[in-house]
Amino acid sequence: MQIQSYFKQAKHFIHHQDFSKLKNLRLEKPAHFNWVEEIFYAHNVQEFGEETALIWCYNEQEKKFSFKDIYNESSQFLNLLRKHGAKEGDRIYSLLPLIPANWVSFLATIKGGFVMMPTATNLTARDIQYRFETLFPEVFITDIANAEKIEEAEKAFGQKIKLKVCVGGRREGWIAFEDLAQESTQAEAAQTKADDPVLYFFTSGTTGLPKIVVHTHFTYPFGHLSTASWLGCRQGDVHYNISSPGWAKFAWSSFFAPWNMGATILANQVDKFVPSQQLETMQKYEVTSFCGSPTVLRMLIQEDFTAYNLKLRTSCAAGEPLNPDVIQKWKDAMGIEVRDGYGQTETTALVGNLLGQNLKPGSMGQSTFLYEVVICNEEGQEVPPLEEGVICVRTNTGVHNGIFLEYLNDTERTQKAFKHDLYYTGDKAYKDKEGNIWFIGRNDDVIKASAYRIGPFEVESILIEHDAVVESAVVASPHEMRGYAVKAFVMLKEGIKPSKALADELFAFAEQNLAKYKVPRVIEFPASLPKTISGKIRRVELRANEAQNKIDQVEVPHEYFHAKY
Repeated sequence: MQIQSYFKQAKHFIHHQDFSKLKNLRLEKPAHFNWVEEIFYAHNVQEFGEETALIWCYNEQEKKFSFKDIYNESSQFLNLLRKHGAKEGDRIYSLLPLIPANWVSFLATIKGGFVMMPTATNLTARDIQYRFETLFPEVFITDIANAEKIEEAEKAFGQKIKLKVCVGGRREGWIAFEDLAQESTQAEAAQTKADDPVLYFFTSGTTGLPKIVVHTHFTYPFGHLSTASWLGCRQGDVHYNISSPGWAKFAWSSFFAPWNMGATILANQVDKFVPSQQLETMQKYEVTSFCGSPTVLRMLIQEDFTAYNLKLRTSCAAGEPLNPDVIQKWKDAMGIEVRDGYGQTETTALVGNLLGQNLKPGSMGQSTFLYEVVICNEEGQEVPPLEEGVICVRTNTGVHNGIFLEYLNDTERTQKAFKHDLYYTGDKAYKDKEGNIWFIGRNDDVIKASAYRIGPFEVESILIEHDAVVESAVVASPHEMRGYAVKAFVMLKEGIKPSKALADELFAFAEQNLAKYKVPRVIEFPASLPKTISGKIRRVELRANEAQNKIDQVEVPHEYFHAKY
């Protein structure tokens, strides 16, 4: 089947939740593919170009773009880049807050045959310099507020960027993004090969410089049909995904998946996350499709939903495992289920609970239609149901999907990920007898204490069921006798104060609901938890802190700390 007809049929089956027919679709991979021209233009601009593609709001400001508007503006930006010397294949760093220039530059990058490297705005000049050591760009796009730290990183690295573009202001040595208004809306698309790189995502490990995930013009946009099937959004929906530019989740659910379906994207730029304001915005713009991290959901469900007239038809959560307690409370408040899903920077949506299917609270669901996900050991053998193993994807099925091409210039790491005709995600899970997948944790997250292996998610899920707890993170803490002890960092609901009595109550609650070896031995009540800009808890940072502050006594003198052995 040719790609145009494949997309048309896939969108139809996703719209009607006919997932069995989706799995039967087969595609002949094209030699050349440019998503902006062949899908965004052909399926959106030509068919319903005057309909709204993007709504951007910030405080009292608002801008709306039709599919035709944003396509034309991206062509103007492409002409501006070319006029100032940008060439096909150039690497473009994009470091922007949640402003419309993100979507314009993404479209221009793909159409022009450049390689985009999305970059988070919270990086320091030193962070950017480190990235320059891994990969130096020909083009850098940022806003006026971040331009100075780019120059600082450029100077420290000792090499000049060929072309710098500044959004929202003029600065010496930079081209103004707003000059695109003088350019033609007609721009010729690059003849991009299907396997040409289109996106480089930096994804950090626990040590060393970030590794670079390479996605191609074909695999990534096409692969996000699986993400669209999980999100459940469709043409006519207003889709709201809470994620910041610079992260793969933004590309997932704020760009490719909704626009694969022709949905409207809501971009709600805020200075601070305020749950009541989020719900007011969702009400104002009549959001029908929603996706946010479990952290976001836990904050929203503290609000009185009866005060809002919400139009939600479908909702999903991603970025970290979704606890059963949150699922139930969201359903009680919203009247619809929030559906968990799973994927990585290296992939599109691999696993998900889909609309209309029976949901097992706490399970991530089953393989999405482009993937065959299995739980295997390190020798490539699939393990029996209910046995722990690594989440893997079969790579010899003949079905095209959204798995990345390689880690750039890192053959050893790439070979470690691809072996036995499998892609090894590095995440631990098990399958039940019905094929539902239950997340345990990253290999690095799994706690080994007194010869037991403990997944942090199960412990965290129990703790947040306590009425005083809004969030928790569980890690291994070094211990002289056990090697490691289970330690829980607990965030309390507003108005509740930490105390030894509350810690004892939480220990007792955990003992009632967990096997004894899984019960936390240490509980700390921190002022905050370290998180990524997208809201995902950084257990790696908590583990590193624990390694530096080894616990070797029963009582630790700290106002918000209680230990039990």
